[in-house]
This record gives sequence, C-alpha cells and structure tokens, in this order.
Amino acid sequence: MSTSSMHVAKTGLNAQQTRMQVIANNLANVNTTGFKRDRANFETLLYQVRRSAGEETSADTDLTSAFAVGTGARIVNTQKMMSQGSMIQTDNSLDLAIEGSGFFQVLLPDGQIGYTRNGSFSTNAEGTLTTPSGYVLQPEIQIPGNASQINISGDGIVSVIVAGEIEPQNVGQMTIADFNNRRGLQPIGESFSIETAASGAAIIANPQEQGFGKLVQGSLEASNVNVVQELVNMIETQRAYEVSSKSITSVDEMLRFISNNL
Repeated sequence: MSTSSMHVAKTGLNAQQTRMQVIANNLANVNTTGFKRDRANFETLLYQVRRSAGEETSADTDLTSAFAVGTGARIVNTQKMMSQGSMIQTDNSLDLAIEGSGFFQVLLPDGQIGYTRNGSFSTNAEGTLTTPSGYVLQPEIQIPGNASQINISGDGIVSVIVAGEIEPQNVGQMTIADFNNRRGLQPIGESFSIETAASGAAIIANPQEQGFGKLVQGSLEASNVNVVQELVNMIETQRAYEVSSKSITSVDEMLRFISNNL
C-alpha cells in the first residue's frame, strides 16, 4: 500500500511540475510576436485490474464494474493553441501580420524551412527580406535600395515606388504555408517550427487563396497568451501539487503510526 500510494502521488508531482513549466513559458513569451500558447495534456497511467467487470459474483450475478486501481498520471504531450493573436499596429512597412491561417517560410542556417507567425522583417545588405536574425524569407523578395515606398497587398504582391518615378514596380509575390495538422509542427525556438510527419507536408499558396489568411502590412500579431487565464492555471497547478505532496505526507504518517503501534 505504502509504496504504491507514494508512487501515485509522485507521478502527480512530476506532472504538475511539468505543467507549471509550460505555464511559465507561456507567461515568459507574453510579449513574443506571433507566439502561440502551449497547453499540457494529461493521461492516466496503467490501471491495476484486480477484478474485471462482468466477473461472476454468484451463479446468476456478475460484477457490474471493474475493481481497477489507478497508478497515477502523466503529461502525454503539449499542444499549441492556434487562436489568432491581436494585431499591433507599428506603421513599419516591413512589419507583416497574417490575419487568418498560414505561416511565413524562412530558410534556416541548416537548410531547413522554418515556419513562423513572426512577421518582423527587415532587409540585408543586398535588399533581401530577412528576419531580425538575418534568415532569408522564402520565396526571396528583393527590395531596391532606392525604393522610397514599399507596398505589400493583402494577397502578397510586393511593389515599390522608386525615387523619381510615379508608377509602382512589382518586385515579387509572397506566399505562405499551412498544414493539415498545424499542431503537429515541432517548435525549435527563435519563434520557428518545422515540419514533421504528424503535421504533414506544407501546403503553399498565395495569401487569401485556398482559405489562407491575408497579410496586414504595418502590423504584427501579438502573442495569444491570456495572462489572467495563465495565472488561474498557475494557482490550480500549485494547489494540485500541494495535494499530491500532502498525499505523500499522509502515507508517511500512516506508516509511522503502524510502526509505533504494532
């Protein structure tokens, strides 16, 4: 009894401690552009089935429910909540937000394509659109050095007005990516996620096509973390952790009682 009870309580402590780490990460990224909050999902561990449901209790009667004792809980995975973050207007012509579904595609240093909702872009020495870390946006968009005005339409057409001219020049078409299972993407840091077998292959299209979202120039998408909700989750997690800890203390007191009185 003692070791089993303590083991069950220990699994609760481990699970709640991990959930607290997830909540802390959400709160730490409350100001991270394009961040999507994580949710920890729990599941039960194996049950010890001592008597099965339907087992005969007499010649004419059966057990109506099983005699099964749980062995604890664990976190099976964390899940990105893909709800839309609020739009923050920046008036920077190279700041972009996606209103709706989709991800920006960025070429990472290891050759992989990273997917992000962070649309804070700038240009490098060659005029190519990049992330703040210098990773090149895909497909590549080249902005002329003498461009006096940059316009990016909701469907991803990039045009510039060069100094001394009136008519805008089309310099590229931005595309965005989406997935059949967005939550299957694997986060790797720096606000990037990469494709996995669970997410499926990327579906590439122009903004506002195939149900994709539209681009909003001069804005950034804020994190979708709700601070009040996270604080409530933190209190709930803390109380659950305390209860599991109390269970271990109670079992220890029971053992002490047996040791002192038998």
